[in-house]
Amino acid sequence: MNKLDTKTRAQILAMLCEGASMRSVSRLTDTSINTVSKLLVDAGRFCAGFHDAKVRGVKASKVQVDEIWSFTAAKEKNVASMKAPVDGAGDTWTWTAIEAGTKLLISHFVGGRDGECAKWFIEDMASRITNRIQLTSDGHKAYLEAVEGAFGADIDYAMLVKLYGATPESAKGRYSPADCTGIKKTKIEGKPDMAHVSTSYVERANLTMRMHNRRFTRLTNAFSKKFENHAHMVAIYAVWYNWLRIHKTLRVTPAMAAGLSDTVMTWEQIVQAMDADAPKHGPRGPYKKKDHK
Repeated sequence: MNKLDTKTRAQILAMLCEGASMRSVSRLTDTSINTVSKLLVDAGRFCAGFHDAKVRGVKASKVQVDEIWSFTAAKEKNVASMKAPVDGAGDTWTWTAIEAGTKLLISHFVGGRDGECAKWFIEDMASRITNRIQLTSDGHKAYLEAVEGAFGADIDYAMLVKLYGATPESAKGRYSPADCTGIKKTKIEGKPDMAHVSTSYVERANLTMRMHNRRFTRLTNAFSKKFENHAHMVAIYAVWYNWLRIHKTLRVTPAMAAGLSDTVMTWEQIVQAMDADAPKHGPRGPYKKKDHK
């Protein structure tokens, strides 16, 4: 089986995490779009497992959670009228948890914005943290039951709700929200330090995700056509963000700041780890002649 060399595969993954679309990557690297698509799937599966195995035993202090919107195949309002329905079509939400001090992306989950997804996401985040934390979320009510179920009373939890003014006539019908006129902080559980109740870090991290993933770009045709590929790209991005990208303020990667790594990783190392993790195919057995009757 023909396989791209390590350098080319590393280049493709790096370009995908720098905001390039799959077809532009295909053109720039002179590779087939099917090759790029297959690498996306293979790397996505590996990166999901890599994150799951490596981001464990996190010593966190202040954690912020949020959801970032995108869509698959069509926006929710247009799904019913699709000529060729696609599984998973409609609004697609990516849940993220950021440690405020180290900027570590502790957990990510792609799905809906309902209580079941909130429960899965918060439980996954809780399983990776070893100590009591202060948690801040927005006012999404699905967090209330999810946090209670995952942490009980062993957490300092507060919600931050942003207050918006009237939507200007010029902004009606657009995706841009009205101007934020204030915030409301509400203690939910424990004794959170209200001075540190904020979602600024996670919202800025989500902006980085939107800027570095073509699938999240608004008002274009670059949206995900398959739900699974969207999840694969988020998994690849999470590894890049935590282990490869040097944070401008920290001057190290979030994984290094969190004590999970000693060095900055490269895409070549990730590709080599993928190859080492891939199942080994033994020699083919002898051909058996079919008995045609």
